[in-house]
Parts: sequence; C-alpha cells; structure tokens
Amino acid sequence: MKYFTIEELCASDTAKAENIVNIPTEQHKASLEKLVDNILDQLREWYGKPIIVNSGYRGEELNKKVKGSNTSQHCKGEAADIVASNRNDNAKLFNYIRENLPFDQLIWEKGNDSNPSWIHVSYSPRNRKEVLKYNGTGYTRMV
Repeated sequence: MKYFTIEELCASDTAKAENIVNIPTEQHKASLEKLVDNILDQLREWYGKPIIVNSGYRGEELNKKVKGSNTSQHCKGEAADIVASNRNDNAKLFNYIRENLPFDQLIWEKGNDSNPSWIHVSYSPRNRKEVLKYNGTGYTRMV
C-alpha cells in the first residue's frame, strides 16, 4: 500500500454527517489491501497523479444509507469508486484498468459516452473481468 491508506478507503462524508461508525474488520482490511496492491497502487503508478477514492469500504449501516446494493462488494472491502485528479481523465483510468489490471468488476458509472462520472472497480478471489456501463437506470455489458 504505497499511495492509499485504509483510513482513506473507509472515509465517508455520509458516515460523518450521519454519525455512522464505518470501521472495517481485519478481513475487510485484508481485502482492501488486495484491492490497493493489485489495482489502485498500480493504477496510480501508471497515471502519475493522485486518484481520488469517493467510496471504498462501506459497513452495512452506511451501505443502506447510501442505498447501495445488498450484495455490494464495498461491504466486503473489495471495491472502490474512484475518479482521476482531472475528471476528464476518468476514461483513461477505466481503459487502463480494463486492458492491464486484474479485476472482478469494472463499471463505467453515468457520465457520457466519452467519459464516466466515476469508475467502480473491484478485486476479489474470482476476478470475473466483468465490464459494465451504468446509465442511471440499469447496467449493460460492455464488449
């Protein structure tokens, strides 16, 4: 874990505003470390600039508050929602992950056809290499 910290991956404005305790277990921390070591640090090294984590680990209470999926990988410490330091570079990050890094899910979140608003990326033991696009109403597979 060169560029990211567990604290950064657990930080949440919603948790702070709602007084929700968002502390991962040791198992969640181990999953977050794998996510960082296998994806986020490598991505940051390639990009050469900071990458912002908007959402990382979410405990059950926080996940409910933000209306996350009941099966969200955020709750397992396996996922992060990220943006580039220059949001116009989000597509570059997305494409680099897709072409170069091991991942379970990679989601182009909202935005438009040339740049997502943010990127959801997960790392898990299964690493399905599933690439999706979310348009605000549902998910479609990207080829």
